Amino acid sequence: MRCFTSFSPRPRESTRNEEDNARLTHVSDAGSAHMVSISAKAVTCRTAMATCTVRFSNQTAVSLIRENQMKKGDVLGVARIAGIMAAKRTAELIPLCHPIAISHASVDLETSEEHKSITILATVTCDGKTGVEMEALTAASTAALTVYDMCKAVDKGMVIEGLKVVLKEGGKGGRWEMH
Repeated sequence: MRCFTSFSPRPRESTRNEEDNARLTHVSDAGSAHMVSISAKAVTCRTAMATCTVRFSNQTAVSLIRENQMKKGDVLGVARIAGIMAAKRTAELIPLCHPIAISHASVDLETSEEHKSITILATVTCDGKTGVEMEALTAASTAALTVYDMCKAVDKGMVIEGLKVVLKEGGKGGRWEMH
């Protein structure tokens, strides 16, 4: 089964109960960090989308990226692959994150000469017992870091900003979208 979600910018009400989120699940009653058991959870199709933006201090980098003239090569293509690879290795990087079988990962990068920026949107899907927010965040941030690495010779004033989950669905919590 393949499940994909299209992101719609209109706000939706969260179906999550705020009281369910009142306690930190990765902290035991004794106060120590631990991996949360997901053994009792049902397998459902789960999707998460995360975004961030790379802002440039000058127009040169965005123009070179669009024209594929950056010395290190195809910035958008390399960043896309880096983000997808990072999503697949998230459990190796985040200590308490469950290893999951990802069924889909995509990273879309949109350049804006007007705003001197690249907006990154990472989407990750799995059929599993736990969500894929960390995988989406890791994909978006790694794609942004790859853009930074490939462009730092041309623009030392880049800023990576606004890393956030914008959509999460599946599991007991249902659908949540950032307002």
